[in-house]
Amino acid sequence: MSPDQFFFLFAAALAAGALGSALGMAGGIFVVPVLTLFAGASFPVAVAVSLISVIACSCASAPQFLKAGLTNLRLAVVLEVATTFGALAGILMIGLVHDQVLYGIFATVLLVSALQMFLGRRARVPLTSDRTSQRLRLASAYTDRDGTTVTYQVSRVRLGLSFMFGAGLLSALLGIGSGVLKIPAMDAAMRLPIKVSSATANLTIGVTACGTAAAYLLAGNVDLSLTAPVVLGSVAGSILGARILVRVAGPGLRTVFMVVLLALAVPMAMNAFGLQMGGLS
Repeated sequence: MSPDQFFFLFAAALAAGALGSALGMAGGIFVVPVLTLFAGASFPVAVAVSLISVIACSCASAPQFLKAGLTNLRLAVVLEVATTFGALAGILMIGLVHDQVLYGIFATVLLVSALQMFLGRRARVPLTSDRTSQRLRLASAYTDRDGTTVTYQVSRVRLGLSFMFGAGLLSALLGIGSGVLKIPAMDAAMRLPIKVSSATANLTIGVTACGTAAAYLLAGNVDLSLTAPVVLGSVAGSILGARILVRVAGPGLRTVFMVVLLALAVPMAMNAFGLQMGGLS
């Protein structure tokens, strides 16, 4: 790898890590398109490198979210159980699905998530805690940037668990860190504040990625020459992104999330139909 390629991947991973961490997704959803579209990596290799960067991003940014009180630890533990089962199912499906089908699934996930973010901007009637939430004491609160205390309830836990299973499955197949599905699920289905959704998802995606990354490592899909600049850039970017999330307003965060998802859906859809885009030689 030439120095130009190394610094390009480092800069791209830094931007991906910052944006991904601020949105609670880590940088995986951005790293996969960068590696496949510009670095010429195969989809399995891109997914493997992406999952390692997801772990690094989650570990680097989680402490700041915990310190700010944005992460709901009880909810994270509950949801991660379903996500882990989904990830195990995804691991068993590795290599059984054609790359173009994976690109198509990726594009569909991006478009659906963007739609959920758009619908989330509309006025909604808050839901009260259901029985499962009350038993597990999932309701919590955090202090916003202006000093006000935001108290929230957790509802429709069972629906959220079904979404988490699907998020774990797609994380194993696509290397997207599963945050791209977890955040819309917590925001739209469970009606959590967007900051809480992002921070909680950021913590759990690292746990999910550990198991699936190990499977790709054993399969020999980890390219260390690509992993080094991506992980270094992702860690630096995730620390910056965590600081952004603590300070940014919720509606603005949702808008940025929606725009980024739509922008990434276009090249992924093109690859799904066999219209391959140029790489970085």
